[in-house]
Amino acid sequence: MHIGVTIFATDYSIPMDELAIELEDRGFESLFVPEHTHIPANRESPWPGGADLPKEYWHTYDPFVSLSFAAAQTKKLKIGTGICLLPQRDAIVTAKLVASLDRMSGGRFIFGIGGGWNKEEMAHHGTAYNKRFARMGEQINAMKALWTEEEAEYHGEHVDFSPSWAQPKPAQTPHPPILLGGETDYTLQRIVDYCDGWLPRARDGFDAAENMKRLKTLADNAGRDMASLSVSVFGAPSDRDTLAGFGEAGIHRVLLPLPSATRDKILPILDGYTTLMG
Repeated sequence: MHIGVTIFATDYSIPMDELAIELEDRGFESLFVPEHTHIPANRESPWPGGADLPKEYWHTYDPFVSLSFAAAQTKKLKIGTGICLLPQRDAIVTAKLVASLDRMSGGRFIFGIGGGWNKEEMAHHGTAYNKRFARMGEQINAMKALWTEEEAEYHGEHVDFSPSWAQPKPAQTPHPPILLGGETDYTLQRIVDYCDGWLPRARDGFDAAENMKRLKTLADNAGRDMASLSVSVFGAPSDRDTLAGFGEAGIHRVLLPLPSATRDKILPILDGYTTLMG
């Protein structure tokens, strides 16, 4: 089981290029960052994490820019979005970003995506909350065409383009792994339909064995081989026994949380996390 970290990369936390070097030097497998373009001041949507929204939500850098800095300073560290709010983005532009970052990093990009929870943020992007997953499904299928076909086209309700050339292609074939965040059965069905893995949050006493069974049931029903699906637990606890249970259940990767803090605060946390490796 691989061990990586996740952090809100902000204008007041450790620079991403410095963090990436420290992670690779310590043997961490991956670095994932979330995304929010902005937070509307008149927010009405409840934050899933509680009452008060932490300020890093509106201080975070663009994930593709911050991960580019991380990739440029490392050779082996995998870089990922956790999660990219795909329904708020243009599919063609995002396909180009993914392909560019994957190719320039030597095939180290992991594309974590999700539907999002902030209705007001989505509305500012012209995305209807109740259409976000239908839009996301079309976006992924359209992006796959752009990544894998010499002359791609797609015609749907939310994404529509005529035969087009889109180069360069990603370094990974057929494309970087696509992981979907969320915990519902609808999420798991979408994963077996058009993704390569699951990115669940480690909350409410996440039962790794039971959740792997949930995913396998839907995969079997869809004729999808479980070997083609990976599971990366987001915000995993730094408890050795819990992580051992995750590994025994077949979890592929755990992402340990880092606060949006300075270098002096982050490095001791990383040193503590290294005791969980090996």
